[in-house]
Amino acid sequence: MRNGHILIAALLAIATGTSACTGNTGEREDKQPFKQVTLSLRHTQIKETSQARLRVLEDVVAKTEAENEGVSFQLEGIDEIVNRDTKLKQEMAVGNPPDIFEVFGGADLKLYVKAGRMLDLTPLLEELDLTDSFESLSEFTIDGRVYGVPYGGYSEGVFYNKSIFEKLGLSIPHTWDELLDVAETVKSAGYIPFGLAAKDAWAAGMMWNTIMVRYVGIEAFGGLLTGETKWTDPGFIQGFEAYAELIERGYFPKGALGFEYAEQGSQLLGGKAAMVFTGTWDMSHFTSVEAGKLRGQIGFFSFPSIPGGLGDQGSINASYSNGFGFSSNLTEDQIGIVKSFIANFFNEEVQKRAMNEDKLLPSMTFTDLTDTDPIVGEVLTVMGQASSTWPAFDAIVQPVVTSEIGVGLQKLIGGLSTPEKVAQSIQEAQDEANLAQAIESGLGHAAASGGQSGSERQ
Repeated sequence: MRNGHILIAALLAIATGTSACTGNTGEREDKQPFKQVTLSLRHTQIKETSQARLRVLEDVVAKTEAENEGVSFQLEGIDEIVNRDTKLKQEMAVGNPPDIFEVFGGADLKLYVKAGRMLDLTPLLEELDLTDSFESLSEFTIDGRVYGVPYGGYSEGVFYNKSIFEKLGLSIPHTWDELLDVAETVKSAGYIPFGLAAKDAWAAGMMWNTIMVRYVGIEAFGGLLTGETKWTDPGFIQGFEAYAELIERGYFPKGALGFEYAEQGSQLLGGKAAMVFTGTWDMSHFTSVEAGKLRGQIGFFSFPSIPGGLGDQGSINASYSNGFGFSSNLTEDQIGIVKSFIANFFNEEVQKRAMNEDKLLPSMTFTDLTDTDPIVGEVLTVMGQASSTWPAFDAIVQPVVTSEIGVGLQKLIGGLSTPEKVAQSIQEAQDEANLAQAIESGLGHAAASGGQSGSERQ
């Protein structure tokens, strides 16, 4: 059994006997200075392209320390993939996560909440009058309670080299066939149609995710958890086949499986690739000095429609799923500092600074959007014109299924499997995950009906 399966099983076992802790509001009755309160804070802003975001975080931490005598933060930077897929899962399984940490909403968060590891932020947000200030808290809300706060939003789509498009007389494609025509013209001119670095499987999953939603609709992903839909259904197979068609036509770079994620953006900025499907978190890379002569020449458009697809053809993958979570192990004093940290981080001044310096889409509702970068304006226009938005697949299906999807896509890219075989393997992982979830739910129900709940025993 894979390590991921073991960790998830451990979390599910914990969840059957422990309910999510709600903590307290963090309000101190004595209002006196804190006495040597320390909070560990883990972030993933370790790359060169993430330094602007790190500076914002460090400034918020410094402000919070300055306002609260005796308080100190211990910052730890770690790779995002390592944090999400390995370290945080291990810590959640044994119950010793950092005090504050970056976390994904959706499927990841649900496991941690069930295991009782997440601080309930609902009362803190109410006290700070922030509950209705966010664009969306849906991916951090479980059973009406909020267990995390998104520090920014994102949207996925096609970033493209305007110079290449102009040189080749290309227009933004609006249908699948038009996209294939554009890609063929680009390839014939000696460019790579779509930059791709698939050593980390999640990068390959981005465009695939949108193609799949075009074919089956986002509701079909939810049906996978209940068995109402299956990965082997005709619509899902069509999605895999469409992605495989791009591979077979040679529209991705040779050797994509060996490229680190940073190489994907470099393919676009280096003039090798005409397009790259990625998220808006790369905007800072595309607008920095690294863009060189292409600075100001990178545009953005929504993925084209696929005629005959069952999904909303005008939709985009856009959500607010990256944020901060807080440990349920915090003391009363630590919760008081968390309240101060949230107040200092989640306000329009800091959010606007993150947007201007890091090109991070704000997670909070703005009253003023003037003086934004042109590419940010293009993204916001596309988002505003979208007929609907939806969260990424890994916020819906279980982590073990996400892992199998990544393996399957890499096999497709490497020519080691077929759409049908990949779909079958993913469905097997889905069946296993659904069964584990059903068993966990049954055990939880049995425990509840047989006596006191975990929270009552505490």
